[in-house]
Amino acid sequence: MLARCNHTLRESQSFQNQVSRLFGEGFGLQGREGEVAASWAPPVDIAETPESLNVIVEVPGFKNEELTLRVENGVLTVEGERKFDTQANDKSYHRVERSYGKFVRGFTLPSNIDAEKVHANLVDGVLTIALQKKENAKPKTISIGVGAAKQFGSRKAA
Repeated sequence: MLARCNHTLRESQSFQNQVSRLFGEGFGLQGREGEVAASWAPPVDIAETPESLNVIVEVPGFKNEELTLRVENGVLTVEGERKFDTQANDKSYHRVERSYGKFVRGFTLPSNIDAEKVHANLVDGVLTIALQKKENAKPKTISIGVGAAKQFGSRKAA
């Protein structure tokens, strides 16, 4: 059953990737200042905890200074560029499968995110972005008292 579910999930993701490529390459995705965005994008996972929303981006080979991260008008934007090594004149490539060029990923943030409390960390090619929730959006536990049962709304006759 689990193998079947995983197979279905992979098929769904493959279909989504094909549709994204079709629209991305066929029509061009507009980036900032009218430039056409790249035809590739790093994979992203988004997870939520009671305290934060976490965006995990796979960017192997990137250094901190090669990535740009910003939050503006309720949108988290991650940008970067992987350049092909054109200086290697003595190399003759037989196959190139890695993606090169600029990428831009944008994510609309929910209203419960505090845009002033964003932390990012790049470790081993994985960029983890922690977006803290606003205090009033965090779940609160309400304690329940223990004691004698009380009757509400009843009055004793005198």
